[in-house]
Amino acid sequence: MTRRSAPSANEDPLDAEWKRSFRRRLLAWYAKHARDLPWRRSRDPYRVWVSEVMLQQTQVETVRPYFERFMAAFPNVAALAEADEQAVLRLWEGLGYYRRARSLHAAAKQVVADHAGQIPGDVATLLTLAGVGRYTAGAIVSIAYDRPAPILEANTIRLLTRLIAYNGEPTSTAGQKRLWAVAEELLPAKGCSTFNQALMELGALVCTPAAPRCETCPAETLCRARAEGTVERLAPTTKKLKFTDAREAAVVVRKGAMVLLRQCGPDERWAGLWDFPRFAIDAEGPLFAKDELRDKVRGQTGVACDPGALITTIKHGVTRFRITLECYEATYKSGRLNGATKWVRPADLTELPLSATGRKLAKLLQFTTKERRNKG
Repeated sequence: MTRRSAPSANEDPLDAEWKRSFRRRLLAWYAKHARDLPWRRSRDPYRVWVSEVMLQQTQVETVRPYFERFMAAFPNVAALAEADEQAVLRLWEGLGYYRRARSLHAAAKQVVADHAGQIPGDVATLLTLAGVGRYTAGAIVSIAYDRPAPILEANTIRLLTRLIAYNGEPTSTAGQKRLWAVAEELLPAKGCSTFNQALMELGALVCTPAAPRCETCPAETLCRARAEGTVERLAPTTKKLKFTDAREAAVVVRKGAMVLLRQCGPDERWAGLWDFPRFAIDAEGPLFAKDELRDKVRGQTGVACDPGALITTIKHGVTRFRITLECYEATYKSGRLNGATKWVRPADLTELPLSATGRKLAKLLQFTTKERRNKG
């Protein structure tokens, strides 16, 4: 295969013949290798929008079932706008980054109120919607409306960084400016919908973060990093997180057949979702933790309780935190509920949107409740 002159990493415009060759090869590859994804079966702007929001920081295979269920429940923007936020969060449960769901819901209401239920087809107007950034706006405009709008997300950042052998920091302001410019310059005059999807697909399937499959890439002879042998040496295209260890407690307070739940506030980690009383904890072990558990449950809920045994310990990660969650049981003693708190039967927990660990604990409670009934 003949190697064409690879593009420069500086600000010079891309060579016209190089761009034509890249587009031609990319589209031919995509025609053969595009995955059959549910959101690609229609160019409905609403479906494109929902899928792009779900796919932010989330793997494709994880998103598939969520997308199908969400579209079945809210088939159009009007249905989503009319929905109760709790119903939206319940269907989002497990996808994480719940702010995405709340923003999507709020933006759907904006579309109905301000745009007669029609999702805007230009980047500037889309950017006025809650939670819509430059990438999401570009994806909707290009994929749904087939209009020229560049996109830049994890896969295309990596792909373009290698194509031009950008040797700066791709995530820096200067790096982003350069890569957005390349993404815009690469756009064809027609067929932007297919082109941008192909660009993301090539990054996802071939130009992977580790061990990229360069020998199968349609752009192998067009890639400057491949020509220079720097594919593996370029700066990372995503920022590496530094994790902080944290220790927390969740308390299952029982009052007869009911358990106590509280709704997370707008500034909390799982805003809008329900959870068992939960907080950071300092004391070590069930015996020494009792006073702290008692005080913090009362502070959060208004309920005085008698903490009991450790039920289970759950280890999980949330953004930059690695959390050890100690789950205790407790018995209601006195007090009146304050804030967004309520008593719930374990069987009814399936109807509420819970945090991921709250759901694990809820399933454990439902199992033990059923076990008790069977023994009774």
